[in-house]
Amino acid sequence: MTAPVTAASLGLLGCHVCGQLSRGAAHSHDACCPRCGAPLHSRKPDSIARTWALLIAAMILYIPANLLPMMYTSSLFGSQADTIMSGVVYFWTSGSWYLALIIFFASILVPLLKMAVLLFLLVSVQMRSHWQPVQRARLYRLVEVIGRWSMLDVYVVAMIVSLVQLKALATILPGPGAMAFGAVVVLTIFAAMAFDPRLIWDPLEEERG
Repeated sequence: MTAPVTAASLGLLGCHVCGQLSRGAAHSHDACCPRCGAPLHSRKPDSIARTWALLIAAMILYIPANLLPMMYTSSLFGSQADTIMSGVVYFWTSGSWYLALIIFFASILVPLLKMAVLLFLLVSVQMRSHWQPVQRARLYRLVEVIGRWSMLDVYVVAMIVSLVQLKALATILPGPGAMAFGAVVVLTIFAAMAFDPRLIWDPLEEERG
């Protein structure tokens, strides 16, 4: 079977800004995109190091995001602090199981899955693994798609706050867990953007070469 022809083997570089495909030296640091002027690289510079840094920061903040109060509620009946999990339990026991599932999926499961997949991809790339490159590339695309839904619970909280404020009987304020969770979402999105999925295929290309 003839090995597939790749852009790198033909000396073609893709712009990370506008997507323009240009010809240039594979290891040149001075090439620029003829369309937008952005620097051209055969691979994202320091992709693995930057992804590791962002991922480790997200993993550290994931703990306070789930342990610290997500919001403080004050009403005529008193005040209370709710974490993400306590909110899930409250909605589940009150009969709003659909809200409980949405918050659990968006706030706990999705960030955890994103970090686990990125961790797996980083380790496999650094180990120069040849295992299922197509499946690993699909996992990366899945992380990109999921990243767009990471803020779903923020919209749910916003709707809850709006409904409560309309009743003028309670006040809801964000807690430190909300800031930590927002940081986790942003860091995992940036980590996925920093990771270069083409690194998955480099060991196979080197073996054929």
